[in-house]
Amino acid sequence: MLSRRGALAALAATLVLPRAFAAVRPGLYNCEGCEAVAESNPASLAPLVHLAAADEPGERMQLTGVARLPGGVPAADVVIYAHHTDEGGLYSRGTAQTVWSHRHGLLRGWAKTDAQGRYAFDTIKPAPYPGETMPAHVHLFIGEPGHPPYYIDDVVFEGEFGVDDAYRARAENRGGSGIVILTRADGVWRAERNIALEPHA
Repeated sequence: MLSRRGALAALAATLVLPRAFAAVRPGLYNCEGCEAVAESNPASLAPLVHLAAADEPGERMQLTGVARLPGGVPAADVVIYAHHTDEGGLYSRGTAQTVWSHRHGLLRGWAKTDAQGRYAFDTIKPAPYPGETMPAHVHLFIGEPGHPPYYIDDVVFEGEFGVDDAYRARAENRGGSGIVILTRADGVWRAERNIALEPHA
């Protein structure tokens, strides 16, 4: 017959903790470039951001998604900072105003999720770096109220250069999978990248 302590231990072994109480990912806040998340005042941000001007060369693309808390509840007021290359694969024409405006280039911006956790970037489809050293991608960084910022897996495009089995094997799935399927409507590429926010301490 089990003792009370043994019975409790056996019960605990059968329980699965909800994601809200999952361990914090090791190194979650070790993040080069996360300082850029705080460069814009959250009070001034909207869910939809025109990241690339209408006359920016390249094929137009809309990147949308929903950010959800552990457990699946949509998360409002989450800052999502995005930056990516231009149609030539360069982080071009950035300014020297800040370190990150210089390094991340012109095509960067901040969205803040609405009450349903939605965000959208109106931009162009990025190109791979010259020489195609890695897939075309969009960098995403997350700023949740009350927590340090962190990065999540880049948005990359299913079926394009470099998005192969080896890439999938290396993926950390930070914030969920960053591999998206592009569709095209009315001359605009559309990509949906939903975000599973990481657990915090």
